[in-house]
This record gives sequence, C-alpha cells and structure tokens, in this order.
Amino acid sequence: MASRFGLLCATCWPPASPHPLHCLSPGDSATERLRGLRSGDFFCPIPLKRSPGLPRTICCSLDNRRSQEFSSPHYNAAHTIKGGNRQFMKVEANNLMSRLAFTKAQAASLDAAKTTLNSTSGKPSPLGVSKLDGAVNFALFSEHATNVTLCLYINISDPTKPGEPTAEIVLDPQKNKTGNVWHVCVQDIPLKGVLYGYRVDGPKGWDKGHRFDNTKVLIDPYAKYVDGRRTFGDHTKKNTPFLGAYDLTSEKFNWGDSYKLPAIPENDLVIYEMNVRAFTADESSGVDPRKRGSYLGLIEKIPHLVELGVNAVELLPIFEFDEFEFQRMKNPRDHLINTWGYSTINFFAPMTRYGSNSEGPIRASLELKQMVKALHDANIEVILDVVYNHTNESDDKTPYVTSFRGIDNLVYYIVDVNSYVQLSNYSGCGNSFNCNHPQVMELVLASLRHWVTEYHIDGFRFDLASSLCRDTNGAPLSSPPLIKAMAHDPILSRCKLIAEPWDCGGLYQVGGFPNWDRWAEWNGMYRDDLRRFIKGDPGMKSALATRLSGSADLYHNHNRRPYHGINFIVAHDGFTLYDLVAYNSKHNEANGEQGRDGSNDNFSWNCGAEGETDDAGVNALRNRQLRNFHLALMLSQGTPMMLMGDEYGHTRYGNNNSYGHDTFLNNFQWKKLEEKKNNLFRFFSEAIKFRRHHPLLGRDCFLSNRDITWHEDNWGNHDSRFLAFTLHATTSKPCGDLYAAFNAHTYFVKTVLPRPPDGKRWFRVVDTNLPSPADFVSEGVEGVEESYNIAPFSSILLLAKP
Repeated sequence: MASRFGLLCATCWPPASPHPLHCLSPGDSATERLRGLRSGDFFCPIPLKRSPGLPRTICCSLDNRRSQEFSSPHYNAAHTIKGGNRQFMKVEANNLMSRLAFTKAQAASLDAAKTTLNSTSGKPSPLGVSKLDGAVNFALFSEHATNVTLCLYINISDPTKPGEPTAEIVLDPQKNKTGNVWHVCVQDIPLKGVLYGYRVDGPKGWDKGHRFDNTKVLIDPYAKYVDGRRTFGDHTKKNTPFLGAYDLTSEKFNWGDSYKLPAIPENDLVIYEMNVRAFTADESSGVDPRKRGSYLGLIEKIPHLVELGVNAVELLPIFEFDEFEFQRMKNPRDHLINTWGYSTINFFAPMTRYGSNSEGPIRASLELKQMVKALHDANIEVILDVVYNHTNESDDKTPYVTSFRGIDNLVYYIVDVNSYVQLSNYSGCGNSFNCNHPQVMELVLASLRHWVTEYHIDGFRFDLASSLCRDTNGAPLSSPPLIKAMAHDPILSRCKLIAEPWDCGGLYQVGGFPNWDRWAEWNGMYRDDLRRFIKGDPGMKSALATRLSGSADLYHNHNRRPYHGINFIVAHDGFTLYDLVAYNSKHNEANGEQGRDGSNDNFSWNCGAEGETDDAGVNALRNRQLRNFHLALMLSQGTPMMLMGDEYGHTRYGNNNSYGHDTFLNNFQWKKLEEKKNNLFRFFSEAIKFRRHHPLLGRDCFLSNRDITWHEDNWGNHDSRFLAFTLHATTSKPCGDLYAAFNAHTYFVKTVLPRPPDGKRWFRVVDTNLPSPADFVSEGVEGVEESYNIAPFSSILLLAKP
C-alpha cells in the first residue's frame, strides 16, 4: 500500500486499529513527518540502515502534530514506548523487521487516555493564568510564533513524572490571538492542581535569530508556580521536566491583624547577605531534617539574626532555578550543584525545593510568606537578590530550552543576527535578557510588583544591573526605560532598589548608575579601598578617609545620600571575610575549571601563612584583622552589608567562587558559631548594635567640616598607614563624640588624643588588640589618658562621656 507519506507497512499494523499507520522514508524532513497527520495517528519511520529484503521499523503515536521522540533508527532489541502514563505499544525487533503488537483493547485505551475539553477564545489579558467566569483563561505573548498549543496535565499522580499531556488545545490564530497574545479559556478543568505548558512553533530561520522547537513543552513566563522536581538535589529526579502550575482557589494569606511592615529607613539598615538553603542545610543547625535548607528552617534561626543585630536580610536568589543545570551533559563541571541560584527559570515562582518536606510549589509559596511574616515580626526587612540580566537557557552551544527561548528568542534576548555567536552575553552566562524591549520590560515590572504585593518583599538587589541599562542591540543607555520605570513605579515606591552597577560586558557604573535619586549601589570601590588599607598597602590613607565618610566622590550629587552606597568588604562571590585574611590566592580546583574561574584581584593577605595554620601569631593577627574590617564597616557612613557566616569566621578554604558546592563550603556551621559565640560573634554583634544606636553613625546626609575632624596634616605621605578622626555631636544630634583610629603599620603608633568636649572624658569602647571581652565594651572603659599606644594592625574607638 502507498500513501503520500511513503509505503504503508500493513504487516506491522493491525487492521482493526482506529487510526491509520503512515510509513515515512528516510528522506522525509521533520516537517514532512508531521504535516497533515491527525491527533492519534501512528507513523512508522524507515531507518537509514536497512536489513536485507525488508526495512526495520518502529511505530510511533502522533498527538496534535507531535511524534514520540526516537534517538536512534536501529532497534535490535525489544523497546517500550510510553504515552501519557500508560504503555501503549511494544516494538519487537528480529532479523528482518519490527512488528508492532497492538490489540483492539489497547487502541481503545489509548483513545480514552486523551481528554476532550470545551474551550472558548478567552481574553488576552492578564498574561498567564486567570479565572474567567468560573473557567480558566490562559494567555501567552509571542510576537513571532505561528502556532501555539496549550498542553494540560490534569490529575497527574506524580508531578515528577508528568508523561504526555492529558489534553492539548491547538490555538486558532483567527480566534485565539489578539495582537501578539495567544489566548484560550478552558471550561471544566480544576482551578488548582493542574500542570501546564505550551508548544510553540514559528519560523525556522536560525540565521534570523529564531529558536522555535514545537517538540518541547515550555513554561509560561507568567506562571506563578513551577512544579517538577520537589526535593533539592534529588539525583533520581535529575531529568524531571519543569511545568507551570496555578492555584485559583486558595484564600489570601492571613498576615495577621497586628502585622505591619518594618519600613526601616535606608540610613538605619544593616544588611545580612545570606542563602536560604545554606543557612540551615547542615546537620549542625539542629533543624528537623524535613525543614533543613527551607523557608521554615530559616524561621527557626531568626533569634540568631536578632541577637546578631542585623535588621535586613538580602537573600540569594529564591526564584525557581535548576540546581542540576551543570549536570545536563558531560563537562568539567558536571559534579557541581548550583546552590547560589543565579540562573532563573521563571521570574514569578518561588523556589519550590526551598519548601519543607517536598510538598510542592503551592506549599512552598505559603511557607515563604510565613518566613517573610516571621522576619517582619522580628523587625527584619527582606530584600531579594534578583537575576533579570540572564536566564537558565544558556547559549547556542549548550542550550537549555525551558521557556523564553522557545517562545520568542528574538524578543526575550539581545540577539545579533549578524554575529557568528548570535546571543549577546553581557552576563557571562551565555545570554542577556532583553530588558528594555517593551514587552520584556513589562514582564520584569509585573514580576517585581507580584513579589511586593503577594509576598510583601521590602526591596531588591539587581544582579549585574548594568546589563539592564543596555538597549535591544546591547548599547549602553544613559536613561534606561526599565531602570527609570522601577524608580517611579507606585507599587515599588516603598521598596529599596539596589544595583550591582557593573556587568560582564565591561560596563562599570559605580557612582554613575542611572538612579533618579532612588537607586542605591553596591560600592565596589569601598570594598577594594578598605581591603587595601587594612592589609597595609601604601598610599591608601586618603581613599580610606573618603570611604569612611560616605564616598561623597561617588554619591554627593543631585539629591543622593550616603545610604545610596552599600558598603561591603565581602559578599557571596569572592572570599569570605576569614579567607580574606587567610589566603593570598584563590583555591578553586574543586570547581572543575582548573582554577580559571573566580576573581584574581582579591586584595587579600594571609597574615603570614597560606590557609589553616597552628601558628599562634598568625592566628592572632587574623583575629585582629577580622575585627578591624568589621569595625571600619560599622563606623562608615553609608549602608553596611555583611556576609552570612562572617560572624564566626566561616571559611571556604580559599575557594572564591563556590557557587556549585552544596556542602560545608557554603553551609552555615552552627557548631563553629558556638565555639566563637563569646569572642568573634560577640564583637560583631556589639559593633552592629553600637552603630544602630549611636546618632553619629548611619547619617542621612553627607558630613560637613563641623561634623568631622581629620587628625592628619600630611595627606600626601605615601608611606603612612595610620588614620584617625573625630565625629562631633551637634545640637541636632546630641550625644558623645566618637574618636576612631586605624593603624595598618607593622609597629605601634602612639597618638596624642584630641581634647574631649567640655565636661567629658574619653572612654575606650574598642581596641581590637585586646582579648575578648575587653576588645569591645559598649558602655566604654574609663582611664584613657592623653595619648594612646595603638598596636600594629589594630584599631580603636573612643566615646566621649561625662
């Protein structure tokens, strides 16, 4: 028998089958394989390698123009092909041909497995999933798509094994499309518990920047939940697909009658950068194993944050990401697990696997709200580290198509069709999100508003924010539409907006990030200058003075304030504070990149020995340096940020790029904290609380000459490594003056102290050369004379009191 598709192999098809079998020749293209076939049809591709006499074949089911995938044309053993959740055919190979065993009962069962649903054209707004007259409306933007199919997974018993869709609805561009939005309203499906995605097809012109592939089921960019793998790091579910989910039935979260937002002024913030999972994942946390590394686990440790004294947490990414992304294919990094999360799959969905007890996305969302509420009840704000500069979908060499690329690559990414490597890469991660395209900009704004209204988030830190300042061709913009829109958005008006003001394309904007007097910035120059002075580099005295006084050279313009500079010594990427004083060089061999990754410009000093040592002198110097750094951070004008674990001296053993280690390298070590509770932790906590309560610190305006006296008359001395100053009380800030001095010389410096205000004396609050608890006494210790002998690599703080 013959058909337009080739020979019909009647020998391998039961005559009673309700669907025809089509046999394809090896030369048929993928498009020819699918064109004209009806839902439920079966086809049989003839392989390139033929047995003598008759071809070896395999039969596949086709549903809504999609064939079952087959990776090889050679079948020399028995194979099983699954459709939905049921086995529906078996291919048995022999020396001459493959014969399909398929009974009438099996064919009838296959028909019954597909659900027929009633639908109407629906509405184009809002994008995503919404409730419409008791039914469910789906709306998807794609400017260049020519065919869109909604895939529904209804009553799936195991979301980690969704199988084939329960139903697929092909959208008619004449009825289900308005402008560039495809939409459909589906009747009689559950308002909760359904997984969904889209198959999207369009122009195949690779040279035109398109990446359509209708064999893939894609996540809705506006999905509010993402389901799939439910346990973090579960290798048995490594290849589980991710799908969108929705919940149109649950009641609004009860934030409580007495609940209120902390609303902490920016100049009063002390930020603690942390990782939700790493905070309690270690057994030493004492958290129930079902809650370790979760939102609920963090709740149990809020008392630690309160005792430390911080009033804002900056959470490493909690948007849905795939921790196994490095293990998709054989490569030098395929042993790593992404624990930092800088590889977003979806911008609306919370990380499902940060929920407790593997209960799925809706439960995880609830627990995230419980965590935010608990932090707010402790007067701690929640700032999210967000990644809008790129997505998980990688580059064209190793693509990981889960959503945007397959929906409309030309819209969602910055693409240069005239370049051999078409995807622009200002993120260093293979792609750059096209944030100033009008549609993409609206998606980003909608996402941010969702986190503020639904989860009561207090602020956002934007990873590689300079990448968001590029136009659709990648050129830098002086007035980026997205950055401006965020600055003026009424829903975001109460939020802190913090930029990481650089990207991997060479755009460095520290002090010059477009801001509209709203945006704060990570102050990378503060980090570098403080590191260099404290470790004893020459010629850094003037730079230290500038950074301690609020970096007016960067931020004293228009109506910007000192708190628009986020001061930090270390952050998640780079050395921990302890490693900064224990290693001269990075030690990243465990990352699988032969030490090529991570920064080489660390401005670190190991204090005399590389890494762990039993040398008492080296360890004593390191302890002083830890205190020197923290004291300088807390005395500086501007907003201080510290890194999780620095309060006990957490080490990553010299690894300054530990993004892929779900181990002790990143995990908070609670036993180590207990060991340091009465010395290093105590110093850190006392310094934070002193800053928060003293009126001369954390100012909302830049210092004037009446506010500060620099005890220095030789600023040009390149070899000087000593700096001292006094902050003065004023009528608007009645309190005791503060005197501080930093000695980065290798020898003692005896300094004459300034005369305290009338009726007051100097009391010693800090001397980092003294053992705990004498190193920090918040109320001060009397007996300070007219001069003070300051030890090498140490610092002091004095308070004027009656």
